[in-house]
Amino acid sequence: MKKLYLLSLLLFAAVATFAQTARVQVIHNAADAAAQSVDVWLNNSKLLSDFAFRQATPFVDAPAGTPITISIQPPGSTSASNPIWSQTYTLEAGNTYVLVANGLVSQGNYNPFKPFDVYVKPMAKEASSSGNTTDVLVFHGATDAPTVDVVETGAGAGTVIDNMAYGQFAGYLSLPTADYVLDVRDETGTVTVARYAAPLQTLGLGGQALTVLASGFLNPADNSNGPAFGLYVALASGGELIPLPLYTPPSARIQVIHNAADAAAEQVDVWINDSKAVANFAFRTATPFVDVPGNTPLTVAVQPPGSGSASNPLWSQTFTLEPGKSYVLVANGLINQNAYNPFKPFDVYVKPDAKEASASTNTTDVLVFHGATDAPTVDVVEVGAGAGTIIDNMAYGAFAGYLSLPTADYTLDVRDETGTVTVARYLAPLQTLGLGGQALTVVASGFLNPAANNNGPAFGLFVALASGGDLIPLPFVSPNARIQVIHNAADAAAAQVDVWINESKAINSFAFRTATPFIDAPANTPLTVAIKPAGSTTPENPLWSETYTLEPYNAYVLVANGLVNQNGYNPFKPFNIYVKPGAKEASAGANTTDVLVFHGSTDAPVVDVVEVGVGAGTIIDNFAYGEFAGYLSLPTADYALAVRDETGTVTVATFGAPLQTLGLGGQALTVLASGFLNPDANSNGPAFGLYAALPSGGALIPLPVVTSLAERMDNNLRLYPNPASSKVQVSFELRNNDLVNAEIYNIAGSLIKTLPLGGYSEGPHQVSMDVSDLKAGVYMLQLRTATSAQTRKLYITR
Repeated sequence: MKKLYLLSLLLFAAVATFAQTARVQVIHNAADAAAQSVDVWLNNSKLLSDFAFRQATPFVDAPAGTPITISIQPPGSTSASNPIWSQTYTLEAGNTYVLVANGLVSQGNYNPFKPFDVYVKPMAKEASSSGNTTDVLVFHGATDAPTVDVVETGAGAGTVIDNMAYGQFAGYLSLPTADYVLDVRDETGTVTVARYAAPLQTLGLGGQALTVLASGFLNPADNSNGPAFGLYVALASGGELIPLPLYTPPSARIQVIHNAADAAAEQVDVWINDSKAVANFAFRTATPFVDVPGNTPLTVAVQPPGSGSASNPLWSQTFTLEPGKSYVLVANGLINQNAYNPFKPFDVYVKPDAKEASASTNTTDVLVFHGATDAPTVDVVEVGAGAGTIIDNMAYGAFAGYLSLPTADYTLDVRDETGTVTVARYLAPLQTLGLGGQALTVVASGFLNPAANNNGPAFGLFVALASGGDLIPLPFVSPNARIQVIHNAADAAAAQVDVWINESKAINSFAFRTATPFIDAPANTPLTVAIKPAGSTTPENPLWSETYTLEPYNAYVLVANGLVNQNGYNPFKPFNIYVKPGAKEASAGANTTDVLVFHGSTDAPVVDVVEVGVGAGTIIDNFAYGEFAGYLSLPTADYALAVRDETGTVTVATFGAPLQTLGLGGQALTVLASGFLNPDANSNGPAFGLYAALPSGGALIPLPVVTSLAERMDNNLRLYPNPASSKVQVSFELRNNDLVNAEIYNIAGSLIKTLPLGGYSEGPHQVSMDVSDLKAGVYMLQLRTATSAQTRKLYITR
């Protein structure tokens, strides 16, 4: 302020003797170190002492109509003699001038050399004509910068200055006072030298006139390591020039995933514009999400590893991303046309509106990309939790999602587009891996047929996390089948059998009315199943034999049923194994139970099954021996099932199906008609009943007969205390005199103990039962008369 005050006094003294004046502002923009600070003389008076680079005087009055000599001297000068530079001007009265001191003093240290001069702009302005506009004068003062264009890219104003050479003024541009983005480009208008923000509104420059100067060196190293290039603003009030900030555009977010299985792209360099963004980027890795400029052309080039420039790339494309948005970019496809079949050319596939996290910590958002070049259009079917088809008809190069899934563990079938043929099965253990709250990308990767594709990496599903890194392989489920075998052959000769598969004994002493759990079995392989008497040592000369070929990923229930001996049984139904594909090991919901029904009673007629407990009515119609019916997906409740003749009018027997009481929610089970309606005509074999096989196997669970429930036992069975530790009190009421037995089953349905309670008269009763020998756990206590039964859950604590 002191210097500007002295300047005002000197100029006042200089103009006091002149009737005519002009208005002048002087700007120091000479970047030579020898002119870092100078004295400015007007005629023989020192006008400015130590006038520094990138400073400006305010507009002040100067003599007009008479020659004035301006001399530039080193700082501390005592006269105007022998100046660094001198020039005589005659200013026009009433005119306003901007004088820019620019150029170089030292010829040997700068390239190119542009000699020092003072550039004069008459008709200068000290203010804009409106408070809502800003008038901008532009001066090209960068000695090593080429002829340039200035293009406004923020508000879309386009080219505002065309082909501006060193030493030239352009303007005034009368602009609405707003914030702008200025690209300084070469004279072709295509190559951006630098980009600056011009925040006229943010800086409160409405109503003002100002000068913007290109200042400093593009290449300081060739110019005595002088000040770097920039755009600087001189206000009409003078003072230090204000640097315009380099423009940082609003950013977009991107993640890049390398999924190109070609050996030639096993590792690549990724260039963005002229900078190497990712070096040695490996197949099946991903970057984290990172910021990149938005609203800016980004040329992505893919090069072999160790590349030195983006020139002659393997692949290149230019993208312009929207600020504030996130993108997933998947590098995919093939480079070598001759080594792969089919050939799908390399490309980068872009998914806008990408996510870096899920909206909830209890969900996982999943984006899916089909990147397997030799895989067909596919469906993705969830078969673990029963969600069904989650992606339909997904072609190569397509994205699907986001799927917002509860964070749980899933099983995914990749099937052909018909949805019937499973290509592969994978586990998606979102819960086990702790992926709640995350968003991720699952990519189909590699080759279904590596032999036709340069022996490249095999097909799989891989996960890219938002944090990047190596892709995570989803576990592959071996293409086995799943089988459960149920022994329901009531012939005494088959009370216990050995089951052979090919040359190995698979089940030893397999008992009537028991079941195996579901187990893995080889698929796409002929399996010869042979039934032999218990204690057999080879599968030769079996009671029965059959060869099967199971379908991968399918599940089967196999029921061994029928008769071995033609004599002693009427009617005779020969032994066979009845096969139900599409079997289930669980229900889709915790509150439902899926029930498969099999008619395995050789002397029972064609029947209907009618639900008479909750009034559901006929659930199976005209059900013949050897047939499966179902699956019936039932709410987990307690039911009563009347087995009737095919007319639906004559009840053979009624059975309880206590799905809720037995805690069978979420399970899938098989109910079998078993034994003989007329044991006398069938070698006094086991009597007819309905029995349930659980997926966990074990002894079949008898469904209680409830045909005479109203006559025999009230529905008032009570257990207390419950939980019990050593004894439990059992209270019940009979409608008639009867024999009563108690049976205790474990939760898997195996009979643990039987307690004959003896005969009881009509009316209420209470019995104390010793349960001290039972381990802690959950059991089923069934109270049974000759023709009725009730079941309650019993809890034992220790």
